[in-house]
Amino acid sequence: MQILKVISLLLDYPTEQLVAGRDELDQAIASAREISPAQRSALIELLELICDNDLMDGQEHYSALFGRGRSLSLLLFEHVHGESRDRGQAMVDMLAQYEEAGFAIGVKELPDYIPLYLEYLSTREDLEAREGLADVAHLLALLAARLEERESAYASCFRALLQIAGSEPHEALAEVREQVAGEVRDDSLEALDKLWEEEAVDFLNAEQQERCPSMPGAPGKARAEVPVPLHWVDFKHDGQAAAPAQEVRNV
Repeated sequence: MQILKVISLLLDYPTEQLVAGRDELDQAIASAREISPAQRSALIELLELICDNDLMDGQEHYSALFGRGRSLSLLLFEHVHGESRDRGQAMVDMLAQYEEAGFAIGVKELPDYIPLYLEYLSTREDLEAREGLADVAHLLALLAARLEERESAYASCFRALLQIAGSEPHEALAEVREQVAGEVRDDSLEALDKLWEEEAVDFLNAEQQERCPSMPGAPGKARAEVPVPLHWVDFKHDGQAAAPAQEVRNV
C-alpha cells in the first residue's frame, strides 16, 4: 500500500531527499484511493508546509514537536509499556516479525518507530496492513488528538492512518478528546527538567540489545541519513525479499 510509505516519509525527520521527491509524493497522495479527498488534501497541505519552508526550521520544529516529552513520542511501545521491561521483549518480538517477513532494518532505529512500522506495513498485503493499523488505532487517535490540540499539520497523517485502519477519524478522535484536554503538557521546561532527573531505565538485557538497534538522539534523524525509496522492493509470499524490478529511487 503505497500511501503508507508516503505517510512514513512525511512522519520521518525532514530531509533534502524528501523535498527533492515532492512531485512524486504529491502524485502518490493524489492517486491514493484508500483515503478520502479531504484526507488527501490535508496530507498535500502538510507536504507543502514541509517543502515550502526553510528545511532547517522544519527540522527544528520537528524535533521540538516529537522529541520533547513522551506524549507525542513516535515510538509505539513508549505509549504501551513506558519504561517497563516488557517494552524490551515487545521490541524483540516486533523485530522477529520484521525478520520473518524478510524486512531488514538497515539503520539504527528502534523497531517500534512509527515511520519504520508504516514502511513495513507498506510491504504487506492490504488486509494485513489494515489489521496492523487497527491494532494500534487507539494510539493513532491519541496522537492525532494531541497534535490537533497543538494545531499541528502532522495530525493529518494520523487521521489518514485511522481511515485506512477502518475507523472514522472524527468519531475516533471524539472518543479521546476529553482525555487529551485533561492532560498536562509534558514538553515544558519544568516537565523536561523533571524527566532528566529521573533515573534512566535499561529495559533491554544484553541479548536483546544485540538484536535491537539503538535509539538516535533526535527522532528519526539516524534513519533520515539513509535515502529511503518510495517504491520499495516487492516481497514474495514466503517472506523473502524479491529482486526489485527496477532501480529504486532515492525518495
